[in-house]
Amino acid sequence: MRRASDKYLFNLALASIFASLTAAGAQISIQLGPVPFTLQVLIIFLAGYLLKPRWAFLSLTIYLILGAIGIPVFANFSSGVGHLVGPTGGYLVAFPVSAYLISKLRRFNKILAGVVGLGVIYTLGWLVLGMHLGNFHKAFKVGVVPFIGFDALKLFIAIYISAFVDKRLTLREVEE
Repeated sequence: MRRASDKYLFNLALASIFASLTAAGAQISIQLGPVPFTLQVLIIFLAGYLLKPRWAFLSLTIYLILGAIGIPVFANFSSGVGHLVGPTGGYLVAFPVSAYLISKLRRFNKILAGVVGLGVIYTLGWLVLGMHLGNFHKAFKVGVVPFIGFDALKLFIAIYISAFVDKRLTLREVEE
């Protein structure tokens, strides 16, 4: 049996790995409008499906802190607090909450958990983008609608990957 400090360090390492994966996913980016297409949501789904709720939340919080303090982890190797309060800030700020909710709800239904998590990202992202654009209808058209199909695909890919990982590793069984 692992000591408490070993369990804590193991979980912290996993959270850090998912923060790094989120940063890597942000760099696979296609800018078609005010909100870039990235692989971040795929990593958020995976963090939620594979980590305990608090560690899923922490992994995305680490990612946001790194970007806020100037480490270029956001899309297109960008950084700064301006991203958290700018037009796409709502999406970013929703990431930890989304991962937490996905992790909490996954035992009931992984698809539902992913949809709820994605709903949080879309809602906060749409609201902040709408405030910046001064037009919530336009914000929905450019900040939500174009992403639905691609994000649905990411959801099913994440479910498949997490099932594969669950059969081979015991990431969630390590508790503090």
